[in-house]
Order: sequence, then structure tokens, then C-alpha cells
Amino acid sequence: MKLKTIALVVGMLALTACSKLSKENYDSLEMGMTQKEVESIIGSADKCGKTMGTMACTWGNEESSYIKIVFMADKAVTFNYSGLK
Repeated sequence: MKLKTIALVVGMLALTACSKLSKENYDSLEMGMTQKEVESIIGSADKCGKTMGTMACTWGNEESSYIKIVFMADKAVTFNYSGLK
């Protein structure tokens, strides 16, 4: 039982350390990328919302670290971030 708990904790720490929300990955993003291309770099968005022909997606938590991208006609047109390392 103790071994399973240790394995679970180590696994969770490994996943946390492999976060795709990094300044390096943010710098890899380019204007005009499709949402699928963006997701290949930083994973699936945590939240997306459509407004007047655009879709704004957020990866991460806006209260700590995040990347926010606005897509128009499935092409990235604006980027911003906060709290990335």
C-alpha cells in the first residue's frame, strides 16, 4: 500500500514538472497558426469562448500562469501570457 502511494505521488510530480505552459513553448507560437497547431505545442485549452466571429482560448489559470490566444477563422491573431517561467 505504501509503495502504491509513493508511486502515485512521484507520477503526479512528474506530470506537474512536464507542464506545456512555459515561456519557451509560448515563444514557439506564431501568428496565423491554427488551433490544432497551437495545441500540438501547448496541449488542449482549458477554456474557450466564441464572440462575434472570434474564439478566445485560455490554457492554465488566469490567477496564476496562463496563455490566452484569440483565433479568427481558425488562425491565431493575438497572444498574451502571464506568470510563465
